[in-house]
Amino acid sequence: MTKTIRYLAKFRDWRSIAIAGIAGFCLTFAALAASVSLSGRAILAAAAIGSLSCVGLTFLWCALCVIRKLSEQNVRRNFALNNMAQGLCMFDGQHRLVVWNKNYEVMYGLESTIRRGCGIGELLAARHAMGSLPQDPKIYEADLRAALGRGEIFTVDVEMSDGRVIAVINQPTSEGGWVATHEDITERKRSERELENTRAFLDMIVENVPSPIIVKDASALTYLLVNRATEEYFGIDRANIVGKIAADILPPGLVDTVRAEDIKAIESGDISYQGEHGVVTPGNGTRVVTATRLPVKDSAGKAKYLITVINDITESKRSEQRIAHMAHHDALTNLPNRVAFNECIDATIDLAAVANESFGVLCIDLDRFKAVNDVFGHAIGDSLLREVAVRLEQVCQGAFVARVGGDEFTVITPTAQQPQAAEALAERLAAAFEEDITIDSHQMRVGLTIGVAIYPQDGADATALVANADAALFRAKSEARGSIRFFEMAMDQQLREKRALQQDLRKAVEQNELALHYMPQADMDGRITGFEALARWHHPRHGLVPPDVFIPLAEESGIIGALGEWVLRTACQEAASWPNKLHIAVNLSPVQFQHGDLPSLVHQVLLDTGLSPARLELEITEGVLIGDFTGAVAMLRRLKNMGVRVAMDDFGTGYSSLSYLQSFPFYKIKIDRAFVANLSHSQQSATIIRAVIALSRGLNMPVVAEGVETEAQRAFLAAEGCDAIQGYLVGRPMPIEDYAKLVGRKPAHVTLVARG
Repeated sequence: MTKTIRYLAKFRDWRSIAIAGIAGFCLTFAALAASVSLSGRAILAAAAIGSLSCVGLTFLWCALCVIRKLSEQNVRRNFALNNMAQGLCMFDGQHRLVVWNKNYEVMYGLESTIRRGCGIGELLAARHAMGSLPQDPKIYEADLRAALGRGEIFTVDVEMSDGRVIAVINQPTSEGGWVATHEDITERKRSERELENTRAFLDMIVENVPSPIIVKDASALTYLLVNRATEEYFGIDRANIVGKIAADILPPGLVDTVRAEDIKAIESGDISYQGEHGVVTPGNGTRVVTATRLPVKDSAGKAKYLITVINDITESKRSEQRIAHMAHHDALTNLPNRVAFNECIDATIDLAAVANESFGVLCIDLDRFKAVNDVFGHAIGDSLLREVAVRLEQVCQGAFVARVGGDEFTVITPTAQQPQAAEALAERLAAAFEEDITIDSHQMRVGLTIGVAIYPQDGADATALVANADAALFRAKSEARGSIRFFEMAMDQQLREKRALQQDLRKAVEQNELALHYMPQADMDGRITGFEALARWHHPRHGLVPPDVFIPLAEESGIIGALGEWVLRTACQEAASWPNKLHIAVNLSPVQFQHGDLPSLVHQVLLDTGLSPARLELEITEGVLIGDFTGAVAMLRRLKNMGVRVAMDDFGTGYSSLSYLQSFPFYKIKIDRAFVANLSHSQQSATIIRAVIALSRGLNMPVVAEGVETEAQRAFLAAEGCDAIQGYLVGRPMPIEDYAKLVGRKPAHVTLVARG
């Protein structure tokens, strides 16, 4: 009623009520005044009642109008509240719920719990029980009351257990209560997180790009952003870069260049590229870089930022220099290599030809180097080569010295009076190695054998000059190790003959002009157990060429691969045809282990010929294991896994045989013929043979003695426990037809026909 009266008073509806009262009074008074039976008082009383009746009716009508209006307003208010995107609730000064909308109920699942007059504590507890308030209700309420008590807005983001995020804003009212809005900001938060993740991802990408990236303000050219690579590039922390200009960081000489390039890129509005140039950085020295600049424009088309991407090519330049150095220098000694030597000798010949001058080429071979490798190992050998290189450089001041092979060096002398200058240099080089060299507490003495050729009399081009110096070296090594030899025409003749013989050998291999002879092997009772295949070459002009002549020629010229394959294939094919299943032994050259896949070749030959692997013996010398020891042992193991037998030939003539026996389980050991030949007049040979037989017995390896020619030698070997022998006492190398009976064939008969 009070509210209705206030409403009526507000809109001045009291006038209608007053008018209705006056009208009712007047109408009632007029109607009753005609009656003479009523007294004046009665008429006035009746008029007053009529007035009140009109006032009451009018008031009732006005109240109904007000109620209708209030109802319409409530409908509109409820419609507005229940169609809000947010949930809304209102609390009075006693912290009791007085107003809320449907969205608030649904948002927290409070449809069956919420009621008017519900206290804030009760409501929060209900929400917590339902899982829609992860926080402690008491702490939440305390924080809320504290903020409202200070007249402050209390804002909180509530992360629901189902993943939703609700933003709650509590706005205090003047009566001591507050209005709270609850907005589901899950999607907004997700978008913000995605945006933040995207920004973080981009920041991570830019930060981890290996090239320096710099962003500058296009107007002031101040550094706005740099990545980690930029810090490394400048050699200073980004805190000392961002907000600065180039003049604050770079040396004065570089500032103008950088500024000019920046302005040029900004004015052009296009990507600009600055080629290879040097930059002196504050803390990272001089760098070689290229730079790409990209202006970033605003909506008006004006450059706002300038992005610079720097490509630091300092390390690649250094790598190029290292590669160029490696291409022309030996990795072990750091001396120039064969490539550098070839370039140098060509240039020296050109200069000498123009100036009509002379110079010398020295080919140097290191004596006793193999012994050092065998006795002390390859690591000491490498150290020795490095020390040799140092001594050579110390002596060859002004001369070009290069390492062109394992222990082979070459020197190109300066142009001077020849051959005197070359001879003097060669003598100084030889003298430099007269004293012992100490490597890791090991004292060793090595010498130099030197061959010399003089330009132009010994060769007008590099090929002839080097070949003749090499011929002089070959003569020096043949005659006396540690000597110096100058090229002579007779050497050239020998060299030409050697090359001609190599060509003839190549032709003989290609045209199948070589033959195999077979040397029998027997046990100590004389029973033949197999044959060793030996290559023979009958030259059409020179006659029978010994194997110790043409085998080295084949190794030097590269023919050994084809020759070795021919020997292996021919021997296996022959042995496969024998009725008696004797074994066949084939010698392998160390060169065959260095080129090609030897195990695959042996496997293919066995397949092609049908020979059982157990009948094939491959004989190697310890030279196979010198050089690439690991690779050679791997090949030997592959051969052994095929079932092929591997024997160590010429045992006892090297320096590291015992270590080699430890590295690979050889099938048998062959004692070199030199020890057997000296049995009659050398107690040392007898002692060595006894030691080898005892060693082989301890290693469970059969031992074969080569070069047995007398019964006395056989008897000695039998007494010492030797397993098998080979030599002229058993049989000489002959064509297999001469041993037809031994291999199970019928001997060839010659039929004589009488001519009459």
